[in-house]
Formats: sequence, structure tokens, C-alpha cells
Amino acid sequence: MKANVRSIRKQRKYSEEFKKRIVSDFESGKYSVPQLERLHGIRNPTIYSWIYKFSTFNEKGIRVVEMKESSTNKLKELEQKIKELEQAVGQKQIMIDYLEKMIDIAKEDLDIDIKKNYGTQRSGGSGNTQKKKNIP
Repeated sequence: MKANVRSIRKQRKYSEEFKKRIVSDFESGKYSVPQLERLHGIRNPTIYSWIYKFSTFNEKGIRVVEMKESSTNKLKELEQKIKELEQAVGQKQIMIDYLEKMIDIAKEDLDIDIKKNYGTQRSGGSGNTQKKKNIP
């Protein structure tokens, strides 16, 4: 028969120097909290408590929020979005210029003023239109 075996809870003690080194690694931007957690085998809440205690940047009552995406990646994404939007605006401007040219051609060749007649109803006729001749 086996004896009654209980697991012993391990509690680690870290020196104040080690804690401050972990906080300085975080503050310098070398490592994120999840990276420090994996690297040293220390739980995430423990690291955050050290940050609150030893950080030179944090004040009492202010919460530390670590961004998952770096600001450089976010900046690159925003620059790409701006580039796409500028391209879309450029294509729309080309289409506007084309349509304005077509309106000008319709006015010159077919004597139809599309801008003037924009709000009027269409006629029921479907015959071809011919250019009107100016009779003095």
C-alpha cells in the first residue's frame, strides 16, 4: 500500500535585483510581458506586480496596458491603407474626368446639354437624334 502523499507547493523567492532587471527589460522594450513569462517561467500577474512596484514610468493607481501589436506594424498598416485609398481616389478622379469629357462631346456633337437637362424627364421616343442645324 502507498503512503498518503501530498504535493508540496513550491514557492520561489526572487531577489529585488532580479525583479528590477525584469522590469527594466520590459521598460526598454526588449521583451513583452508574455515573452518574459515564457523566458523565465514566471507567471504574468507576478511580472505585472513587479512592474507596478519597481517601474520608474508608472505612478500609483495607473494601469499598465501592453499593446499586442507594435506601433511600427500599426504604422505600416495605416500607410498601406492610405496608399490604397489614394489609389481609389485617383481612379475615381479619372472616371469623373472621363464622364465630364463625354458630357462635353455630347454637347458639341449631338447638341445635347446633359447638365442643363439633368432634372427633366426622359422623352418616350427612342429614335436616333440628329444634330440640329442652326438656321439664322
